Amino acid sequence: MNVHVAVQTQTHRLDPNTAAFARDVLDGLTRSQKELSPKYFYDDAGSELFVDITRLPEYYPTRTELGILHDRAAEIAELIPPDAAVVEFGAGATTKIRLLLAAHQVAAYVPVDISGDFIVTQAEALQRDFPRLAVHPLAADFTKPFALPPAVRDMPKVGFFPGSTLGNFEPQEARRFLESARDILGRGARMIIGVDLEKDERVLVPAYDDAAGVTARFNLNLLIRINRELGANFDLSAFAHRAIYNRDQHRIEMHLVSLRDQTVHLFGERIGFRAGETIHTENSYKYSLARFRTLAQQAGWTPMRCWTDPDAMFSVHAIEAD
Repeated sequence: MNVHVAVQTQTHRLDPNTAAFARDVLDGLTRSQKELSPKYFYDDAGSELFVDITRLPEYYPTRTELGILHDRAAEIAELIPPDAAVVEFGAGATTKIRLLLAAHQVAAYVPVDISGDFIVTQAEALQRDFPRLAVHPLAADFTKPFALPPAVRDMPKVGFFPGSTLGNFEPQEARRFLESARDILGRGARMIIGVDLEKDERVLVPAYDDAAGVTARFNLNLLIRINRELGANFDLSAFAHRAIYNRDQHRIEMHLVSLRDQTVHLFGERIGFRAGETIHTENSYKYSLARFRTLAQQAGWTPMRCWTDPDAMFSVHAIEAD
């Protein structure tokens, strides 16, 4: 029997989310350049590790963006319509949305994330602190089309996509994401989006390869998840984390490097690794202000405002759906 047919048969026995995870993993690991989607980093353990990453001294994006959101909260809030529903794509910890909620009273908040348990826990904490806010957590893959809760469909909508997550998409994928977000939110909706900017690689590389090894644990946790949920037999001691800057592509790349020749078993298939071969797990593209504006316009959005920190390390943009 064809191995891929056998694997497809086995994945049909799984719940839909796990089956999709299995198919994506198998497809990625059987390519000439092995790869795994960064969206699968964020199981509960991965989500917690990412929160730890955001607190690292080397990881500038979170604290820099928080500074912009704190200093410019009133200006950003002016662009949010009264009684709006804020839809956060890829919501994790609620630190950033709290800055906007403190500056402007919105009617509803819809945190959307693939990690259902984590997002519910965060939403419950937010609801306690903002009792007048209607919170509707939604477990969904925000990189794909999804339906908003009925309670918010008739409200003015503002998308919220902080962090540097847009940079994890390939440029054509980033455009498709922005097009999908426009369709989900509707014409005339607005979006507040964080975009990491180009800078010296001496700043970039440590941000993705910290001295404490937290990012390495975050990267390796993806193999732990594959072992646990899909029954693979990755030996974590046989892989190492690597972060490099690709100047030509304006991106940081994260890889898991095989430290020896080895074979991993997944759904009956033998996946071979040569010593030094890598699994490409994440890209983080860095933009100029002009390149992001062009991307937004190509995806059907009109740039409205942009804010940066004094050192122009990070940017926050307000855009409006055409």
